[in-house]
Amino acid sequence: MTSSVAPPTSDLTAPPGGLAARLEVAGIGDRIYTTVITGFAASIPLLLVFIAVAVGVAAWPALHQFGFSFLTSSTWDPVHGIFGAAPALYGTLVSSILALIIATPLAIGVAIYLSEFAPAWLRQPVSFLVDLLAAVPSVVYGLWGIFVLIPLLRDYVVPFFKDTLRLGSTPLFSGPSYGPSMLAAGIILAIMVLPYISAVSREVLLAVPRAQREAALALGATRWETIWGAVLPYARSGIIGGVILGLGRALGETMAVTMVIGNRHEISASLLAPGYTMASLIANQFTEATGDLHLSALMAVGFTLFVLTLIVNALARWLVWRVSRGPMP
Repeated sequence: MTSSVAPPTSDLTAPPGGLAARLEVAGIGDRIYTTVITGFAASIPLLLVFIAVAVGVAAWPALHQFGFSFLTSSTWDPVHGIFGAAPALYGTLVSSILALIIATPLAIGVAIYLSEFAPAWLRQPVSFLVDLLAAVPSVVYGLWGIFVLIPLLRDYVVPFFKDTLRLGSTPLFSGPSYGPSMLAAGIILAIMVLPYISAVSREVLLAVPRAQREAALALGATRWETIWGAVLPYARSGIIGGVILGLGRALGETMAVTMVIGNRHEISASLLAPGYTMASLIANQFTEATGDLHLSALMAVGFTLFVLTLIVNALARWLVWRVSRGPMP
């Protein structure tokens, strides 16, 4: 006679005690990890807000006293407590735009060559050398500008423009050329922003779907017609974003521009005349600011530069992001 023994009843769905404890500890660890990395992510915008608040509070006395005329007046007189940043704002915009005019065609040309024409064995070394321009310290560019670029402009380039091309009668090349000038600052900035524009443009061109090129070639387009009619329109918003990103880099450059621009607080239409930028104005006068209003005026210049750079970089990031959504309409 056999007897059947009933198996012990237990909840097979409940995890063992040790496993439950391990799952609970793992859950706590996940929550701690999530909280920590969320704090890291939130610290970046908070840091940006803290910087804006600190600079804005320090700049408020000058902005409150002079109002909008602070950005339109050309008088900078620390002795009498009158401050106007128009020449510095003008010099910042002119030197940056001049840098983009010089650097953009060269940077886009390099990007097209590396993404469309360069053989595989040459693409990586050339890309590395172009990107290496961004690693050169700003003061090195400034020294090169003083000892190489300025003599070259004064002795060869400017006489060629004024005498050979007969541009001396135009406002852009009028007046004497002593060396340090807006033109020298623009060329230095062009060299410094070139790797940024080139790198972004290269990545955007490489992101264009291969079907774009194959479709154009299948329709009988030449290599250049394919690039001009199919590739560049698709990548247009990203390339514009790279150019604006280079503009944001040029707006805030300090040391190299300070060494070659001449640092004269006045507005001149001639590119051969010395000028000022907001960054060089702060660098030159911050240690000499003894009065509270003078210091506040410099902080107001910095706050204006901060807001301008923030807007430009945000616009650049948005345009680059548009590439992932297709070509601009």
